[in-house]
Amino acid sequence: MANRKLPPFAAVRAFESVARHLSVKRASEELCLSPSAVSHQLRALEAYFDTALFERKSNRLRLTLTGESYATRMTALLDDFDRSTRSVHDKTEQPFHVVCTPSFASRWLVPRLDRLRFGAQIRLRISDGLPDTDFASNDADVAIQWADNAVPGVITEPLMISGRYPVASPSLVERENIRVPEDLLRVPLIHFETMDGWAQWFEAVGLEVPNFPRGPIFPHCELATTAAELGQGVAMALDATVRDSQRQGRLLRLFDTSIPMHCVIYSVAYPEPRKNDPRIREFSDWLHAEAAQEGVHPGADPEFVRQSLCSI
Repeated sequence: MANRKLPPFAAVRAFESVARHLSVKRASEELCLSPSAVSHQLRALEAYFDTALFERKSNRLRLTLTGESYATRMTALLDDFDRSTRSVHDKTEQPFHVVCTPSFASRWLVPRLDRLRFGAQIRLRISDGLPDTDFASNDADVAIQWADNAVPGVITEPLMISGRYPVASPSLVERENIRVPEDLLRVPLIHFETMDGWAQWFEAVGLEVPNFPRGPIFPHCELATTAAELGQGVAMALDATVRDSQRQGRLLRLFDTSIPMHCVIYSVAYPEPRKNDPRIREFSDWLHAEAAQEGVHPGADPEFVRQSLCSI
């Protein structure tokens, strides 16, 4: 409200303390002020209102009706002020916890954190593993989950789409003289346990699908991609997560054929009751802006049609 009519805060604080204790001495101990300083604040507040707030008889204090009414409101107001202040303080001290897959964390999120504007203002905690959207049982603020499956009580915002294609280290490409798709039939192919994609890729390039497995099998794509960077074989990678590795020369994309995925590969999830939390909003908006800048956001592809399940 504009044009607020507010008395001096120090005087209100002194009055409220004296009103609770009905003692200048005890209020002075609570406020770490001298009794004379507290008495001065009381006189200043009464002068501000031009009315008595206390009755003083035989060195005893008693609230006037006006003083009692004002004290009741001020105690409630200062209690609320205290709760609000503690809430802000607690959020400042408590880390902002983001849980995501290992691949998303190392391949996409961590390399961009220096562009997160509010990153220097909070304690950011990142956990990798299986993102859990049961926010009632975990301490995460945001989960970057695979796909965009709906969860009751959770807001899910589609974040990324991506195709897949083979990648390998420059040293392996040179050593094995990989020039055409047929060359992949004689080199180690790296696999991961979910959404492997090799069979679909060989069919797309018109080659008979080789017998699998022909190389190591890892539990997730991050280990498969790391093994490819180390020259241990060729991995099938998600375009959205290996662009930085290609820019830095750690991986090369092999051939033009890409396997499309007709679904969201990552989404931002957070509890619905916290949809207006400023930290969640700023972090989510930043993620969407970064994905759009890379051209991997669902909104960047007008032909993209969301499906409920990922197509492998």
